Amino acid sequence: MYNDESNLYNYTYRKDGSELSHQRESVRPAGQPGPQGPELEGKPVKKNRLGLKIAALALSCALLGGAAGGGAVWAVSRTAGSESGINVSSRPATQVALHSVDGKTLLSDAEVYAANVNSVVSIRTSATAGYNFYGQPVQTASAGSGFVLSKDGYILTNYHVVKGAETVTVTLYNGDEFDAKYIGGEEDYDIAVIKVEAEELQPVTLGDSAALNVGDHVLAIGNPLGELTFSMSGGMVSCVDRAINVDGTPFNMIQTDASINPGNSGGPLFNQYGEVVGIVSAKYSQSSNGTSAEGLGFAIPMNDVFSMVKDIMANGYVSNRAYLGITPQTLTEGTAAQFHYDVTAGVFINYVEPDSAADKAGLKMGDVITKVDGTDIKTVEDLNLAKKKYSAGDTATLEVYRPDGTVTVEITWGAAPREEQAQEQQSYPGGGDNGSGGGNGGYYSNPFEDLFRYFYG
Repeated sequence: MYNDESNLYNYTYRKDGSELSHQRESVRPAGQPGPQGPELEGKPVKKNRLGLKIAALALSCALLGGAAGGGAVWAVSRTAGSESGINVSSRPATQVALHSVDGKTLLSDAEVYAANVNSVVSIRTSATAGYNFYGQPVQTASAGSGFVLSKDGYILTNYHVVKGAETVTVTLYNGDEFDAKYIGGEEDYDIAVIKVEAEELQPVTLGDSAALNVGDHVLAIGNPLGELTFSMSGGMVSCVDRAINVDGTPFNMIQTDASINPGNSGGPLFNQYGEVVGIVSAKYSQSSNGTSAEGLGFAIPMNDVFSMVKDIMANGYVSNRAYLGITPQTLTEGTAAQFHYDVTAGVFINYVEPDSAADKAGLKMGDVITKVDGTDIKTVEDLNLAKKKYSAGDTATLEVYRPDGTVTVEITWGAAPREEQAQEQQSYPGGGDNGSGGGNGGYYSNPFEDLFRYFYG
């Protein structure tokens, strides 16, 4: 450090600034007392003015050079910053064209969303799940999705979304909320129709699910987790006509790798033309041995339920559901041995209802149905899945085993009695998709009998 006191220039290498290491000679005015201690005699110093001029000139040049150099560096830095700076695009924001869905125009994902988001609804349900120790009712809440079928408020969703619900609330994309009324449903197909009192809603356009091919691009819009409302996910068709089983109820599904989660149930699955080709229903989440599974979502093909949906809207129930009129049982080896049958697989008829389709076709107790129109029938689930392909009034050929030989029987499917369907649906209002298994609970089993833990989408 440097100290300047009375023209005395001292220097030291000590951090505290003390001046013990060395002192320069100084010149004092006459008569002024000097510092204590030995005094050095001062000698006149001859100033070297030429040296001072040269030093001053050198210092001036250095300062001017430094300034010029600094200016040059600033200019270079400014130029370099311009050349290596962040590039910012001047492209304007993309404007999504609002197309009407005509079944002919291929739409971008953004266009499919814009054309249909106002037709998708969020569904919230509440129900009483029982009573606590003090006899007070315990309320539960759950969420799902749906989509508008008509301008006057008919909405399609999954049966398990509203099964058991006491209240159903529908929310539109614009935030409008409505209390919904249950119209009817079909548990075997997992479909339900509800209605809100509204006018001029925007309905979806239904498409042909049979026209889907593996590899086609599909999109789902719904309410995942009950919170991320009106979210869209995309993927491809992984398989068509995928047979899966839910607690003994067979389903024919569209398999997709689009992200499907709890709360998506009942929402629409769109094709690239913006048409609804499926009803999002479920996904595999874990195999029986604990292995996680991803990208395995399922949707009910629209073609499979279209006539039933119209029937529910018109009559409140499915009036043309194929009905055979028997009490079936899966044939086991034990039963076959008991009756000394030569077959060990099929559907054993325990009872035939009088004047039913089965009765009119000549079926009787003890018969074993082994085929329907050439399709092997080994279990009651197989028969129920085969039955879903028919409506009341359709005909089919059954192959039936009897102890005296196998016979071929022609039947005309009957219609399920309304009172039977009403009895099946006594659990409504009901349900909700709370992400823990939905109304059906349990497992999905694939055609190879590999059990998968599941939750409804």
